[in-house]
Amino acid sequence: MTVPWNHSAPAVLMKGILKKFPEVAANQGIDFRVLKGEVHSLLGENGAGKTTLMKILSGFYQPDDGEIYVEGTKVFFRSPRDALNHGIGMIHQHFQLVGNFTVAENIALAMAGPVRLNKTRLERTVDQLSERFGLAIDSRARILELSVGEQQRVEILRMLYRQVRVLIMDEPTAVLAPREIERLFSIMRRIREEGSSVVFITHKLEEVLEISDYITVLRRGKVMSTVRPGRVRGKDGFISTELARMMVGREVILEVGKESRKTGRTLLQVENLFVRGDRGEQAVKGVSFSLKTGEIFAVLGVAGNGQRELVEALVGLRPREKGRVLLEGADIKERYGAVAYIPEDRTGRGSAPSMAIKENFALTRRRELSRGPLMNWEAVEEEVRKLIAAYHIAIPSMKMRAGQLSGGNLQKLILAREFSREPLLLIAEQPTRGLDIGATEELWRALLQQRNKGGVLLVSGDMKEVLSLADRILVLFRGQIMDIISCEDEAALERIGPLMAGLRGSA
Repeated sequence: MTVPWNHSAPAVLMKGILKKFPEVAANQGIDFRVLKGEVHSLLGENGAGKTTLMKILSGFYQPDDGEIYVEGTKVFFRSPRDALNHGIGMIHQHFQLVGNFTVAENIALAMAGPVRLNKTRLERTVDQLSERFGLAIDSRARILELSVGEQQRVEILRMLYRQVRVLIMDEPTAVLAPREIERLFSIMRRIREEGSSVVFITHKLEEVLEISDYITVLRRGKVMSTVRPGRVRGKDGFISTELARMMVGREVILEVGKESRKTGRTLLQVENLFVRGDRGEQAVKGVSFSLKTGEIFAVLGVAGNGQRELVEALVGLRPREKGRVLLEGADIKERYGAVAYIPEDRTGRGSAPSMAIKENFALTRRRELSRGPLMNWEAVEEEVRKLIAAYHIAIPSMKMRAGQLSGGNLQKLILAREFSREPLLLIAEQPTRGLDIGATEELWRALLQQRNKGGVLLVSGDMKEVLSLADRILVLFRGQIMDIISCEDEAALERIGPLMAGLRGSA
């Protein structure tokens, strides 16, 4: 049963919210308010408690203490369904969609209670909702045929169909290209115009200032401040350092001072590589490039243009249909011990969520940290403690399972593990996705240090990141090379945007 909407009170009021897990206090007496018809951004570093707070509001967790009021009425949610019945829904970082089902069928799965499905009527209603909010989604399309950005819009459709009045979005821009982010913000503004509210969980300061009516900053489970964006803009329109200081407790400028340097011998050679995708399509088409020692070589493109298949072929997770991959002149399969890999999928591929922190660290360090057939766990723990301090990873206990870490802290654990191997070649796939601004700055510096020890293949959809770090940039579109550009060629750099969209002409 859906609870009626009271128009005179705040949409949501959370008072004194406390949530403890066995090893950490995630929320420590948090007060948080969302007004009707606003976009309220929840900003904070990795592990600050943002997602935990919103999982409490959306019924996934129950607080240890504190009160929640929806439209002035005190509530207690025992499940996400309870929250949905009060008009509150959450879209998580990892989408909860069935790939073989259509958009309309996925929306039917989210409907409450027993459903007698009139498919034609459902598709018509979904299409009308899509048009009303500018979502541009065909109700009959199958999920596996859609891009990441389109799948996210399906998740929004599911919530709008359930008539949510407070939509929580957890890191929604992390997997989107710039044009998709613009479309998402347009949708969020439309939801606001309709009188509903959006809670936007993010690390990205530029986006917060563009879309927010209010910003609440969390640090270590506590509210640092709630402000309007105008208060933290400088006179020149650029982002003030105030938000970053509140987030991480120090000034962060995201300027790493990359110095140009001479490259050495050819380290990685990729020749005429062809790779097929999951559905048998040609995902990588005749790609050739070389990476030299002392170089960060970036592969830049919108998600879904063959980057994942390319990387999987390089590291041996996907067969090559044709072509050669050489590391220092030998087939890379013979030299995998000299290659470290930071995968895009940190939970499914980069870690074992059910295993302890120290066990996850040992996954790729078994040879160095074992005594004969047995692991030297004392040595493992000593190494992990050093890296936790060096990379500022919030891990209260090494007995914790990897799956208990926040997404950003899990990413930092994987990064620390792979950097500690001191590889000849580091392949980093979307390495800063989900990292806060302070952690991003630290990682960028670590990548530049790795450049001095060997070479880095950086795969990213973040143009700012690529321009800040790379020596050369390969732009990939639909599995083909559009161009390879030197970062010292300023005229060529202006062509990157059109190249990412598949346009070879000049900007």
